[in-house]
Amino acid sequence: MRAKQLRRGVLIGFLLLIIFWLCSLIWGLVGKAQIAVSEANSAHRQYQALEERKQMLEANLSALETERGQDAAIRTTFGVARPGEEVIVVVPPAIVVPTTTSSWWQKILNWF
Repeated sequence: MRAKQLRRGVLIGFLLLIIFWLCSLIWGLVGKAQIAVSEANSAHRQYQALEERKQMLEANLSALETERGQDAAIRTTFGVARPGEEVIVVVPPAIVVPTTTSSWWQKILNWF
């Protein structure tokens, strides 16, 4: 009877070790799956950013194919103007701050 209980105890201990080992393997797989999902999301975001950049570059290329686009690119890059053109500087209007002087009795009342 005692030997039978000992065998059962060893068998239960062995099965518990196997269960613990399998749980640790499953836990590791879950962690790897989470990493894979986050990496896939990151790759998808990078792909979308690259697609937006590609569209912007294609728009720039199509603009440079025209005479007007080339002219604009040269003007902005090198800061040049055509003969006869003049520089116009737009200055924002000056901000006028109204200054009022307080009377002597208002100064005294503000002091209290």
